[in-house]
Amino acid sequence: MALLIITTFFVIGTAFIPQDISESIKRGKEVYELSCQNCHMENGEGLPDVNPPLAKADYLKKPTDVLINIILKGQSDEIVVNGKKYNTIMPAMDYMDDVQIADVLNYIRNSWGNKIPGEVTPAMVKTLRK
Repeated sequence: MALLIITTFFVIGTAFIPQDISESIKRGKEVYELSCQNCHMENGEGLPDVNPPLAKADYLKKPTDVLINIILKGQSDEIVVNGKKYNTIMPAMDYMDDVQIADVLNYIRNSWGNKIPGEVTPAMVKTLRK
């Protein structure tokens, strides 16, 4: 009986511990290489005057829902990244599943000098997918 009580407290207690996002970041690197690298380059520096950088990008500090929606719905408006204007169309990538989108955002937000706090979860993506 004591073992059952201890096991129950352990399971319930660990449910509230934040999970390490390192596995999500690893998976996100693979998604990035397949779906994003062609435009934003291997090092996340983008193409000058064409595609915005993701490396050390102030734009990534926008609310998470904004970033998720850019992947889900694309981007056609002018944006400013690190003080520079970009007006290139990014197509919607809604063919990616919720886990892939969460993973690639976790990778981007934690690579190339970026350290954006918080984790993007598949549930957050699912909420915005319509």
